[in-house]
Amino acid sequence: MTIAHRRLKEALDGLYAAFNTADAATDPIQIVRRYPHPADREVVGFCAAALAFGRVASILQSIERLLAIMGPSPAAFVREFEPRRQAAALEPLVHRWTRGADLVALLLILRRMLERGSIEAFFLDGYDPTATDIAGALESFSRRALAVDPGPASGRVPTRPGVAYFFPCPSAGSACKRPNLFLRWMVRRDAVDLGVWSGVSPAKLIIPLDTHVIRVGRCLRLTRYASPGWRMAAEITASLRELDADDPVKYDFALCHLGMANACGFNRAALDSACPLRGVCHPDGPRAAARRATRGTRPRSGQPSARR
Repeated sequence: MTIAHRRLKEALDGLYAAFNTADAATDPIQIVRRYPHPADREVVGFCAAALAFGRVASILQSIERLLAIMGPSPAAFVREFEPRRQAAALEPLVHRWTRGADLVALLLILRRMLERGSIEAFFLDGYDPTATDIAGALESFSRRALAVDPGPASGRVPTRPGVAYFFPCPSAGSACKRPNLFLRWMVRRDAVDLGVWSGVSPAKLIIPLDTHVIRVGRCLRLTRYASPGWRMAAEITASLRELDADDPVKYDFALCHLGMANACGFNRAALDSACPLRGVCHPDGPRAAARRATRGTRPRSGQPSARR
């Protein structure tokens, strides 16, 4: 490991330690943590991650509305879910472009997964422990989920196209942010993540790619890509794997919430003056370049770069 990489690892490890508390930041995982039973955590975790797009306040509100309908044991609710009896309660729910009918279809698919034993058991049917990462397993998981026949109980509930948003595929170029977020919650175990699953290695996970991780990842030169997608997520993860081969995605929560706190200097005139990672980052967006031009300065050199 080069000196520059050691400096980056020290900075990221310090950031991870600062954020590795259950109440470090407002996050949907805090809702999942309220449920002590692993089966409920699986179901709540998948539903929460599926709705984790948009403003945080809106995400939390939508999750709470769904859970209010599902009752004290969401896993039991899903196992016994019958659209003819229960779809009406879900129909008024709306989260951005997701509608009640999409959630009905999602719960039907989750019900079929639980008939396999658990969501983890369904996922492991396509998991190869010798693979570099979970790309193939996630591809299999999503394709098999969307192939589920809800059966006669589904009535006129559509399984596509709305529910397909919950099951993206890496082969289509999607960053698969929400399923990767769910996998992080289920597979990793620390003060933030729950470690419900035992069959998947944390070393195989891919970072849940969102706006904040993209911005900080580009500042840290963890990726050469400018457009979000699976390739960017995989490259950021590969760069982090050079710092921690066994648990590269442990940095995700801290990087995400650092970005949400607007401390990152990417594309800002203030550069990285407020960022706890200053000194190891490269806030090289257009505004930062203009700022440097007025100062007559040039980009810093000698910092760790992305995998090229």
